[in-house]
Amino acid sequence: MNLNPYWVTGFSDGEGTFYVGINKNETMTAGYQVLPEFRIVQHKKDIKLLYALKDFFGCGVVRVNHDSRYELRIRSLEHLENVIIPHFDKHKLMTQKQFDFIKFKKIIRLMRSNKHLKADGIKDIIEISSKMNRQNKEKALKIVDELG
Repeated sequence: MNLNPYWVTGFSDGEGTFYVGINKNETMTAGYQVLPEFRIVQHKKDIKLLYALKDFFGCGVVRVNHDSRYELRIRSLEHLENVIIPHFDKHKLMTQKQFDFIKFKKIIRLMRSNKHLKADGIKDIIEISSKMNRQNKEKALKIVDELG
């Protein structure tokens, strides 16, 4: 399947997600792990499309998401910075997702500067990500309280 980059952006506008998970992890310097990812979820009947997107980007993993849903998930900081961000910088998203992407890009920059390894950096990342499509803002606020 040969995918057009503009089609990929349009499809991602509707089906993609820029997400930043923040999980307690005592092995990390600040006690928390920051996990940014770009994800597209589809029903298993469209799994070939997920593999075509994986080929298009040249990175990521196709795996079960839940029940009969599968996802293309890209978590590598290197791939996010060198593949995903340049693609969406060049081929702009047209919906509210563009604003999530801008915030996501800021978080990747903070991580590249190792800001996620300190409590203040985690707080900055939480502040930015809480303005994205966060599903659990209460969890984010609890982390801020724990960090002081």
